[in-house]
Amino acid sequence: MISEGFVNTDSFVHRLDPRVKIVVAFLFSVVVAVCKDIMVLTWAIGLGLAITIVSRVPARELVRRLAPVNMFVVFLWLFLPFTVPGAPMFSLGGLVGTREGVSYAIQITMKSNAIVAVLIALVASTSILTFGHALHELKIPQKMVHLFFFTYRYIFVIHREYLRLVGALKIRGFSPGTNFHTYRTIAYLVGMLLVRSSDRADRVHNAMLCRGFSGRLYSLSEFSLRRIDVISLILMTALILALGVLEWTRMA
Repeated sequence: MISEGFVNTDSFVHRLDPRVKIVVAFLFSVVVAVCKDIMVLTWAIGLGLAITIVSRVPARELVRRLAPVNMFVVFLWLFLPFTVPGAPMFSLGGLVGTREGVSYAIQITMKSNAIVAVLIALVASTSILTFGHALHELKIPQKMVHLFFFTYRYIFVIHREYLRLVGALKIRGFSPGTNFHTYRTIAYLVGMLLVRSSDRADRVHNAMLCRGFSGRLYSLSEFSLRRIDVISLILMTALILALGVLEWTRMA
């Protein structure tokens, strides 16, 4: 199951309307993604860390969730400084690192950490089911919301099916290697997984139709905007717009 341990924490951010958190996270991600100025990105990281502090994200949990992102960023650092054309900055063996390449890598590092930190604080503080219903309340197309819900519900079922198939291969003495037999066996494994997933999808669809499913998912809880939600939305939107204005003025 997807870990939702952070959902049970009590903080100001956790008590906000999920729709407000989704809107703020979306606006922040879009604005930070188009920013290029290092100073603006520094402010963005500071804002992201401030939100994580208010939401009481444990430092260990924050580092653990940022680790996969930064592993990918480290991979980019191995190539970007040497592949982006520009003024030479340093040399490593026969490779020449450019100032533009290093700057580009720094931008990606700061952007990714700022955006993921805000997503951890805002999106991860909402349960999966509540998040899906909030997307529906924000008028996200129903098909996308349904796809989100069913992916969350059945990805674990598909994973268990995958483990059963892998177990069957091991019982039959399969030992993976770099040969044609291994590639063909893995292709059969993937194909069988797709066939069983399709068959289960048909059964689930028929079962839902038998239970009167009409294409709409209902929620027992209703969302209502409070004064604190509106104030938080206005304040965060203003701060995010300030980042955009600062970026525009520094680039002008």
